[in-house]
Amino acid sequence: MDDQETGASKDRAAVTGDEVKVDLIAFVVAVNDGEPCVLTIGQADTLPSGPFALEHRSLQSGLRGWVEQQTGHPLGYIEQLYTFADRDRVGAERRQRAISISYLALTRMEKASGSPKCGWRSWYEYFPWEDHRSGTPPMLLDVLRPRLIEWANSVGDAAMRRERRQRAAMAFGFDDRHWNEELTLQRYELVYEAGLVQEAGSGRDTTRASLVPSKPMVADHRRIVATGIARLRSKIKYRPVVFELMPQSFTLLQLQRTVEALAGRLINKPNFRRLIEQQELVEETGETSVDTGGRPARLYRFRHAVLDETAIVGTKLPIARG
Repeated sequence: MDDQETGASKDRAAVTGDEVKVDLIAFVVAVNDGEPCVLTIGQADTLPSGPFALEHRSLQSGLRGWVEQQTGHPLGYIEQLYTFADRDRVGAERRQRAISISYLALTRMEKASGSPKCGWRSWYEYFPWEDHRSGTPPMLLDVLRPRLIEWANSVGDAAMRRERRQRAAMAFGFDDRHWNEELTLQRYELVYEAGLVQEAGSGRDTTRASLVPSKPMVADHRRIVATGIARLRSKIKYRPVVFELMPQSFTLLQLQRTVEALAGRLINKPNFRRLIEQQELVEETGETSVDTGGRPARLYRFRHAVLDETAIVGTKLPIARG
């Protein structure tokens, strides 16, 4: 009986004891000169992160502490993103079972401390197929499409080949399918499954020549960034979170360019401005900006009273299609 109890205790310890590590990981976003940027440390391949410790008052306070310690950057707006616990996605070198609790944080670039330990990188360096502001990226059709087709055709089962081709077409907008900017995570999971990104190379017959040109990240951090991009692209259409990324005063063109940067799509200018006015999201400051290079442009600020109005629930930003 004692031996059985001892064995049961060991089993519980394997799950809930020292074998489990909880990591807090921050996907911190800012928009700089029309580029959506992510805050990184190391070789621009790691998100600010650290283990949850007993002395931390809460998960959020622990995360804020790690980010400020590693980057000198205090966090403002923050929300929990997702919890990852996949055993096969963190590398065979880790003996502990890791649970990664990720958070999305929005900030303004001018608040960064300029610490040499950290840096800002465009998230399109990690996901070059996601930026459609200048049209369909050439690498999408010239590189990704043929390699995904090759991957789909690499299985002998006809039904599986069709299923793979269909998934690729739906995710990436092939074969005259509609491009959905919110499917960022599904697209990354597909190129990961196909072995087209460096993170998928462990234990696979993957050569560097077969990889899609893009910047990798450690462990599962690029997957977390993909999750955050998808969340943010969806959220900016119905909540005014984009203003967390804006300076105190801005032109409507700056606001539009910020939304376009996040969505990776162009927006119809008249429709965008009409929606902003109808929803009463902003108000004039009474000042103008001469930084536009042309006629002075009116400056606006976010109307914070919007947060207390139920009408904001129906806000839809007009992301352009085509």
